[in-house]
Amino acid sequence: MADATEPETLLDVVDLRTYIKTRQGIVKAVDGATFSVRRGETVGLVGESGSGKTMTCVSVMRLLPVSSAEIVSGEVWFDGKNLLEASESEMRRVRGRDIALVMQDALAALSPVLTIGDQIGDALRHHLAYSEADVRLRVIEVLDAVRIPRPSERLNEYPHQFSGGMRQRIVAAMGLATSPSLMLADEPTTALDVTIQAQFIMLIRDLQEQTGMSVLWVTHDLGVVAQTCDRVNVMYAGRIVESGEVRRILREPLHPYTTALMESVPTIGAKREKLYQIGGQPPDLRKLSTGCSFYDRCPARMDVCKEEFPPAVDDGGGGYVHCWAVSR
Repeated sequence: MADATEPETLLDVVDLRTYIKTRQGIVKAVDGATFSVRRGETVGLVGESGSGKTMTCVSVMRLLPVSSAEIVSGEVWFDGKNLLEASESEMRRVRGRDIALVMQDALAALSPVLTIGDQIGDALRHHLAYSEADVRLRVIEVLDAVRIPRPSERLNEYPHQFSGGMRQRIVAAMGLATSPSLMLADEPTTALDVTIQAQFIMLIRDLQEQTGMSVLWVTHDLGVVAQTCDRVNVMYAGRIVESGEVRRILREPLHPYTTALMESVPTIGAKREKLYQIGGQPPDLRKLSTGCSFYDRCPARMDVCKEEFPPAVDDGGGGYVHCWAVSR
């Protein structure tokens, strides 16, 4: 784990636990997640739907519904400050200015009754107190940066007048308008076809090179991870079960869950009668055991796996894995 005081560490999440209250019990949506993002780095957060990826992002931003969800413990260090100790007014200054959140459903993220120029300009008015003339100039600049054609004309148009790929770029423009230090990209390419997806990935790369922005890229697509990330964290049932350099994890996964995710990816030229799928179902997050949550689906499980969660084992390259089969 990176030290929060290291100058190259921008975001350091330590043992984060976020629980949701339901009528059926407490859902442990995030159950001890620990990871870091360095300045200028792209870090992946990978896992099946329901593994806790989005809840981790909204926990970092402290955008949880106060009536049902709560961060019960942990630390979220951003640029040397623990965000979980910040007041709500301090968080409002951080959200949208220093940390941007780009959601996967662009149409839901955009208001249908406001022009895209108004929506992108809101953060500039709120955080930077720009004049209307300066807001217009910056909106045109950022729309041009995300490659929206004729930005000076199209800033007066509404979301429904754009294609899905263009809307996703507009959502990215909203996040980039204030030049944030960190972007939380929550599966921003999921709804895009492969051509537009590749264009969007290249766009974020180019913007990172220009601004030095860090990115936490949330996805279930290991192909996207291979294209975008420097390091990756594999999440299962609210916990990071493996973390390390992308090349190492893609070539030599250590945790059985990571291996299963890799096996589930179609390979060009490979002859298979049936695409591999992980057996069983993810665990009920209201009834997690004290052991490894992957126990029921794991082909390498042992008795100890059911009783006790394995300690972190160093992978020799700055990463780690939580697995009894590796530690023994």
